[in-house]
Amino acid sequence: MFRNHAPVPLLLCVLLASPLHAQQARVLVTGDWLEENLSRPDLVVLHASTDGAEYDQGHIPGASLLLMDRVAWDGKNGVGVELRDLSEIQEALSAVGVSDRSTVVVYGSNPMVAARLWMTLDVVGAGASGPLFLDGGIQVWKEEGRPLSTERPGVTRGYLTLQPPTSRLVTADWILVRLGHDNLSLVDARPDDEFTGADGGLGGRLNPGHIPSAKQLYWEDLVESAERPLFHPVGELSDLFVAAGADPGDTVVTYCQVGLRASVNYMISRMLGYETFFFDGSWRDWGSRDFPHFPRKADTAEGGTR
Repeated sequence: MFRNHAPVPLLLCVLLASPLHAQQARVLVTGDWLEENLSRPDLVVLHASTDGAEYDQGHIPGASLLLMDRVAWDGKNGVGVELRDLSEIQEALSAVGVSDRSTVVVYGSNPMVAARLWMTLDVVGAGASGPLFLDGGIQVWKEEGRPLSTERPGVTRGYLTLQPPTSRLVTADWILVRLGHDNLSLVDARPDDEFTGADGGLGGRLNPGHIPSAKQLYWEDLVESAERPLFHPVGELSDLFVAAGADPGDTVVTYCQVGLRASVNYMISRMLGYETFFFDGSWRDWGSRDFPHFPRKADTAEGGTR
């Protein structure tokens, strides 16, 4: 898990009142809002990508490319995508112009990768307030005929202080001792075959199934489609979380296989105002241990909900 725990100042998100939850965070922005604000001096737009190929083909004017391997790695146990050290994240974000006074907007062509960067910014408290996310990504931006650029912008290095992410990240052991707590809602972002264990636990490499008491909320159910990733209205998103067992006032922990899909659920859970934590190791960590899981290999696979 995350290895650097030096204390630094906490940066607070700007929150709005909600009748559904105590607090609801501003997260999603529209293409209209972003295009109107591109000239703001405090705005930093980050294009999240694994290799940068789609960035070079055309990106939002002024956006800087941030490759995922700058802020994530396979982890010391090789369990999947995990956060790098705080100093490495600070260097990666400073290099693309993020400072303590920045308003940061994240987008990409892959909503999971973009949400993973949003989660990273959120848990380390980067920027002047909570990070923002372009609803619909570059797909809808292009669909709406908005401007594109192939030029890499000049960037002034940012001055950035970050907070250790320990207040938002949890471990397998943290979950284990809290299993069965009434107000703990474990939300699994994986599809049916992984959630039910029909995949055999990645073909026998892991224990199959899910954490006991976890409920399934497949990340794609939060958007129109993976190809056109516009999020559903807030009321519908809230209903989906409640249907997945996350009642208002619950503490939500999101996980998936390695932490990409769970980043989408984490972001929306934060937006809806839940007290939300992120299990970075996800099933690649839990399923590799002799920890409780459901169903057991001898059990009949449980049907998932979509």
